[in-house]
Amino acid sequence: MRSAPSTAGRIEQAWLAAGIKSHRQLAERAGISQPTFSRIRAGTRAAKANELVAIAVATGCTLAELTGASTVAARVQCAARSTNGAEMDRVCRQLWHFLELDAYLEDRGIGLGA
Repeated sequence: MRSAPSTAGRIEQAWLAAGIKSHRQLAERAGISQPTFSRIRAGTRAAKANELVAIAVATGCTLAELTGASTVAARVQCAARSTNGAEMDRVCRQLWHFLELDAYLEDRGIGLGA
């Protein structure tokens, strides 16, 4: 049985999925110094909340995905087809983002109402 990835592992997955060319470029986009980002990536330093938010924004993923707190991604199966050449992984990730937001709002009693 495989263990769940660490925060550093999830950052690596987000970096790859975002198609960012280098770790240095991700650090720059997130506004984190290269040495600090290297330690976070290596798992020798825990990322602070503001750093996780910056990395999430830079990679286009949700904070829940980076922290492993996502309740949606594990429950969702995505079946879609692309009619405009969009990459299906990207389409599914966007869908997860919307579903994460919906779950967050629902947990706080904020809904569309009937």
